[in-house]
Amino acid sequence: MEGVGSNLKVVESSRRIRYCDGLLRVLGLLLTLVAAILTGAHKETKTIPISITKTLPTLYVPVTAKWHYMSAFVHFFVSNAIAFSYAAASLVASMAVRTSKDKTGLVVVILDMAIMGLLLSANGAAIAVGILGQYGNSHVQWRKVCNSFGGFCHQMTAAITLSLVGSLVFFWLVAVALLNLHKKSR
Repeated sequence: MEGVGSNLKVVESSRRIRYCDGLLRVLGLLLTLVAAILTGAHKETKTIPISITKTLPTLYVPVTAKWHYMSAFVHFFVSNAIAFSYAAASLVASMAVRTSKDKTGLVVVILDMAIMGLLLSANGAAIAVGILGQYGNSHVQWRKVCNSFGGFCHQMTAAITLSLVGSLVFFWLVAVALLNLHKKSR
């Protein structure tokens, strides 16, 4: 009878891990999708006064802030789109494959780690540009722009926050897979 109780715990634990894996994949899919939408769907135009000299009149120039003007934001947008696509494909694959006797599980874990690294690098680049936008850099005469484009900066901050949480979700996917591997090795 001990063998029957032992198998019941393994099946119950396996179901719980599959449920947790599916839930994390849906969460990663939604977070990266919303981060990409927030990034790609927003632009802000302001009329900025420019004074060349005190004797000339002030010029009012319309200036637009868009995500594709900075390569770091392009990297951020594309990385979130890739993570969303991967999360959708891996969710379908994890639902289709019920057994992990083949090497599919190992490939998925390696790809989860790659997506996590991709998101973290994109977040780091976007945060660096965001800090420059917020505070500027007086050493190289880069002025802060978030005081003029507050809506754009707030929306990018929300997108970066969602993407950071998405990268943590992919970290937890790797952690759950490693925990499952550890339980199977006993």
